[in-house]
Amino acid sequence: MDDDVRDSVVAALDGEGATYAVVPDAERVDSAFVEIPVPDGAVDPVLAYLYDNGVDEDAYTVVVDSERSESTVNDHLAERFVEGPKGNRGISHVEIRQRAEDLTPGRATYLAFAALSATLATAGLLLNSAIVIVGAMVIAPFAGSSLSASVGAVIDDRPMLVESVKDQALGLVVAAVSAVAVAYAVRWTLFVPSTLAVSRVEQVGFFITPTLLALAIAIAAGAAGALALATDLPVSIAGVAVAAAIVPSVAAAAVGTVWGQPVLVLGAVVLLLMNIVFINIAAYLALVALGYRSSVVASTWRDLGPSVRTAGYALVVVGFVAVTAATGAATYSHLAFEQDVNAGVQTTLAQEEYRGLELVGVGAQYDDPGVFASPESVTVTVVSDADTSHPDLATDMQAQVQDATGQNVAVEVHTQDYQRAAAEADSSTPVADRLSGVYRRVAGLFGRTVEDADETADNATDDATGRVDPAPLAVA
Repeated sequence: MDDDVRDSVVAALDGEGATYAVVPDAERVDSAFVEIPVPDGAVDPVLAYLYDNGVDEDAYTVVVDSERSESTVNDHLAERFVEGPKGNRGISHVEIRQRAEDLTPGRATYLAFAALSATLATAGLLLNSAIVIVGAMVIAPFAGSSLSASVGAVIDDRPMLVESVKDQALGLVVAAVSAVAVAYAVRWTLFVPSTLAVSRVEQVGFFITPTLLALAIAIAAGAAGALALATDLPVSIAGVAVAAAIVPSVAAAAVGTVWGQPVLVLGAVVLLLMNIVFINIAAYLALVALGYRSSVVASTWRDLGPSVRTAGYALVVVGFVAVTAATGAATYSHLAFEQDVNAGVQTTLAQEEYRGLELVGVGAQYDDPGVFASPESVTVTVVSDADTSHPDLATDMQAQVQDATGQNVAVEVHTQDYQRAAAEADSSTPVADRLSGVYRRVAGLFGRTVEDADETADNATDDATGRVDPAPLAVA
């Protein structure tokens, strides 16, 4: 830079109390280089500040990323130029933006991984294999697209927010189409029986109803992902948790579609939307709790005016609010139904004639709010002694569940029989015989031969019983 620009830059840096070095240019007399140690996350803001103070934006600039620095020079510039939480609670806006962008691969790669993860998840559900489903979660690319929306919202990066929403929607569509194609292919090529009761497959049953524990998984996954992202920790494990809340539900909805079970599809879709909504909300709240205060909502409100962009933002907000409200209502309805079902089952088993039964599990079909005419289905599994029978259990349980829920419910009871042979103490064994057995064990520990142990044990038995063996006859 020439002398005039250099003087302007030096004055600006002196005004900020920054430490710097001016190095003369060996090739040009009226030129020099300025070297400035800058804290993490302050490179772009400091450059913008220098551009405002006379530096040409096309000026020769070199940024060197140091692996380690022992100096605290210019750390005070972070207070002036670095947006983000103060102290050690979170990284700067620039860094968290970069980390969020690095989580999402290129568009073609992202869609390919979305399709492959949905394919694996569908195969895992139909094979009833938890290991295959975990593999699908590992390769799923939805962590970056889900967390980027929250990052864009808190650092006031509207393009990142919009891009994240688009990526999430596009990825889910591709995953759903892939899962439907795979399910259709394996059903009609008879790799899986077309008459398979998919709703009874254990792994499918885990992902077709929104439960309170599933809600806890979504909240924990979103918060963990945001915490790892903002504190410069590995996000891969949290990414698996995010995928666990998304990919299997997509596959379950696809399986229900191919097998023609609308209630299964509705339950899986509600679970999927619940997970997506609460992952985004939990991630946003976690970042706010870490100190990220800039809000895209406040910025948009300040810049509100009649324009195509404003209309687009309004549509996105209205759509998100509508999906959140509908998902929240549907989730609450099913959770209330599930709680009433559990209460009815518990009331039945508390009756005197059923006190010998042990409850193993309760499965409630998704409670569609009057969308389909079929009655709701409840499956109860109990353990019973094989010597007893309870022919009226299903009828009694249906009455209690219907009374608790106020709905027409079909109840199916699975009974697992068992037989028990209890061990009894043998009180008739003499004390001397017991002492003999104990002595044999102790003698064995000390290396005595079995014959010696038996002889000594017999003597102990004789002493205890008062019996005296006759003297041996002398043989000439």
